[in-house]
Amino acid sequence: MSVNNKLPILLVDDEEHIRLAASQTLELGRYEVTALETAEEALTIIQNGWEGILVTDINLPGINGLELMKRVVAEDPALPVILITGHGDISMAVGAMRDGAYDFIEKPFSSEFLLDVVRRAVEKRALVMENRKLKLELEAQQAPGPRVIGNTPVITQVRSLVRTVADTPADILILGETGTGKDLMARYIHEQSNRRDKNFVAINCGAVPENLIESELFGHEKGAFTDAKSQRIGKFEHASGGTLFLDEIESMPMTLQIKLLRVLEERAIERLGSNELIPLDIRIIAATKVDLKEASDKGEFREDLYYRLNVVRLDIPSLRDRREDIVLLFQHFALIASAQYGREVPPLSPERMHSIVTYDWPGNVRELRNLAERYVLLGEGCTFDFENRPITESSTALSLPDKVDQFEKMLIQAELSRSGGSIKETLTSLGLPRKTLYDKMKKYGLDKNDYK
Repeated sequence: MSVNNKLPILLVDDEEHIRLAASQTLELGRYEVTALETAEEALTIIQNGWEGILVTDINLPGINGLELMKRVVAEDPALPVILITGHGDISMAVGAMRDGAYDFIEKPFSSEFLLDVVRRAVEKRALVMENRKLKLELEAQQAPGPRVIGNTPVITQVRSLVRTVADTPADILILGETGTGKDLMARYIHEQSNRRDKNFVAINCGAVPENLIESELFGHEKGAFTDAKSQRIGKFEHASGGTLFLDEIESMPMTLQIKLLRVLEERAIERLGSNELIPLDIRIIAATKVDLKEASDKGEFREDLYYRLNVVRLDIPSLRDRREDIVLLFQHFALIASAQYGREVPPLSPERMHSIVTYDWPGNVRELRNLAERYVLLGEGCTFDFENRPITESSTALSLPDKVDQFEKMLIQAELSRSGGSIKETLTSLGLPRKTLYDKMKKYGLDKNDYK
């Protein structure tokens, strides 16, 4: 089944027998169909960003098919609209095509004709949506500020989820192992949101002494306690309009978790020593390396706070779960270190490339970045501590053809990175014909623009 068949189809016709017959035809063609009787119902579904196509009769009660088409095309000119017409409506349908309709179908129509028109419309729509997705990803990768590097499906899904929720006021819970980049992800969310021009304020709940963290978060009035010699603005208040990042939230004292829950629900705080409520316009991003549900079951974290934070959850994959990104990340960190230390990046030998991909990286991206910096500083004299380790089960899980493909992909990635994305230099270095290189890049999902 083609992946394009997963795009939704909205079918609108007030004649029940046509609606049922056309729906069954499309469903037998393995399309996802929603059949409706009126245009008013359709408009509640076709919101901004809707990915499907519309098939609608021209003559409908209330809002007719032409008006429905005009409204839909005004919002998204690239959304294909297929009109169903009676014999007397053909000239009207031809005029509608000049106004933005994709095609029209004259009653009575055969199942084969309906499927053919829908197939072409779906293919066009799929191409448009893919181009939009790639454009968004490119804009995100080229935007100033933190970047989320990688092309594997798991990290692509994370970026997609961030784009979906970035401009909403929803609080976010980030879950990931140590070193996966939870702090970078929080900054990335902030920079992708409409709060980017306001403060991003970070606090590590595990690094602030328990007797100080409440003052750090809420601030205090002069004289609120012995050492409070002047008024202090807390992190919540300082982050108003922007984003507050609470790292290692599992370390927050229980007494403070109650107050945090109140802030999340009321969007207001009181400074220590004050009875005045200060309203907040704030997004809270919390990060943890532990399962907060398990912690709440053990009585180590408040269950009500967990559920309040867990509205939107981002799971950051470990490096061993995105091995195909490792070489790209290593080259990225090496280039940053090269600019920082004024050193050239030594070519990474195939043996070392293989060793970094098969290593399990318990320290995740942070460990990889540290290694890349050492490699730039020390060159071939840099020791990879894991090179002589015993082969682990995860290292042998791939079949021989998969290992060959993985190794081939790494070599191409390395040459593209070394040459700054130059196809000419890469094919010369690898001794490949141009077509062979392009075929292999297509096979492995490699884009020269990712290496410029």
